[in-house]
Amino acid sequence: RNALAKDVERLDELQEMLYAQDQWGVLLIFQAMDAAGKDGAIEHVMSGVNPQGCQVFSFKAPSAEELDHDFLWRTSKCLPERGRIGIFNRSYYEETLVVRVHPPILAGQHLPQELVTKSIWEERLEDIAAFERYFARQGYLILKYFLHVSKEEQKARFLSRLDEPEKNWKFALGDVREREHWDEYQQAYEATIRATAAPHAPWFVVPADHKWFTRLVVSQTLVAAIEGLDLAWPKPALAPADLAAARKALAKD
Repeated sequence: RNALAKDVERLDELQEMLYAQDQWGVLLIFQAMDAAGKDGAIEHVMSGVNPQGCQVFSFKAPSAEELDHDFLWRTSKCLPERGRIGIFNRSYYEETLVVRVHPPILAGQHLPQELVTKSIWEERLEDIAAFERYFARQGYLILKYFLHVSKEEQKARFLSRLDEPEKNWKFALGDVREREHWDEYQQAYEATIRATAAPHAPWFVVPADHKWFTRLVVSQTLVAAIEGLDLAWPKPALAPADLAAARKALAKD
């Protein structure tokens, strides 16, 4: 806990410098099976960051408007500005995970039939990799986290949601049905990570059965990556003589 607290404090300092320098931006992507602890990890790791410098977006089933655009459109609208940390709680990777496990979803995406081939998943992974390469070349740090919860631990967390009335709202019958596709999801995650891991957009596969450990790994890798940007405070807009004159004027007031 002490280590996490130090990371949270350091992250606050780095985010302020990131904002002041206004050159780099940061995009964090969290993917996981249900109940892996994405929300908790985001909440704890980012707890010390100025809300003005951090943006969190959660992506669920696409709307009718979103389905009338390409699959990267809805997430592209939410990319962070320079100087800010953007967080995607789920992301465009749902297109190579949920949609891959449930191919009938493709029927609602209004794609020309001749484009829906056996190569569509590889093509989407290629498009995502190209998009992330472009984004990184524009001055953005991209870190992707797969919180890897075990099937046994997920079951325990689901039961906890059923047993505790204040957690009932978190539970949905669809969560249980998705467990029937556990092996398919693991295969989809493996294919996705293999195809899109890159030095400029690395994946971190984080064991998620113990929440404290998950949050510590996320905080330490995030702090280390931002420190690697070699951030610096911008030079003062005023000359030293002007700063001294301002101080002198304030002292007389």
